[in-house]
Amino acid sequence: MPPTVGKGRRPDVRACGYCHLPNGQGRPENASLAGLPAGYIEQQMADYRNGLRKSSEPRMGPPALMLTIGKAATEAEAKEAAAYFASIKPKTWIRVVEQKMVPKTRAAGGMLVVEGKEMEPIGSRIIETPEDLERTELRDSASGFIAYVPPGSIKKGQTLASTGGGGKTVRCAICHGADLRGIGNVPSIAGRSPSYVVRQMWDIKQGNRNGPWTQLMKEAVAKLTIDDMVALAAYAAAQKP
Repeated sequence: MPPTVGKGRRPDVRACGYCHLPNGQGRPENASLAGLPAGYIEQQMADYRNGLRKSSEPRMGPPALMLTIGKAATEAEAKEAAAYFASIKPKTWIRVVEQKMVPKTRAAGGMLVVEGKEMEPIGSRIIETPEDLERTELRDSASGFIAYVPPGSIKKGQTLASTGGGGKTVRCAICHGADLRGIGNVPSIAGRSPSYVVRQMWDIKQGNRNGPWTQLMKEAVAKLTIDDMVALAAYAAAQKP
C-alpha cells in the first residue's frame, strides 16, 4: 500500500485503507473502491475539494469525515490512492438475499448489526450487515456482508435498469455498460454495496452531488422513488463485480 492508503497524513487525511479497507472492498457506510477507474476516483476527490459533493444526511459520520479528508488531501495524494485502488480486482463481497422477514438490527459503528434472534418485516428497506461482525470489526479482508432486500426487488430493478421503466429512468447500460461493470471512467456498480448506491442516488436527486460527471445521473434519478432506488441497487448488488 502507498503511504496515503496505509498511513495517511495527520491531522486530517486519515489512511484510506482504514475505512475502505486495504482490499478496497469497503463497508456499507462507505464506498467500495476496488477496481474503480483511477480517473473517476480522482474526480470525486476533486469534487470534495471543491465543495461539489456532500451527504444529504450531515449527521452521518463517515460521509462527514470523507468531506474533511477530501478537502485536506492534495491532488498528489488523491492520485496515489486512486492508482492503488484502481489496480485491485473487485471480488464478490456482498450476498444479496430477498426476504420478507429479516433479523432485527441496530446501528453501531456506522453500520447495521444483528442483535439476537428476533425478526421483523423488512418493509421498503435494505438491511446490509456483516456476515461475521467480529471479523468485520477486525478488518478481515475475507469476511464480507449480507444485504437483505424486499422480495421481488432484483427483478424489478432489472426491469428498470434494462428498459428504463417506460420513461421513469434512463437505461443503466447506456453509461455503466451491459454488465454494469462500467465504461471508461464511468464506474462499475455491479456487486457494490446497495445501501451505499441508494444513498448516492438520493444525494444526486437532492442536489448534494454536483460534480461534472454527476450531471449525467440527474435525469436518471429525477423520477425515481425510494422503492425504485432500492430495487435498482438490489439488482446491481446481485451482479458479479
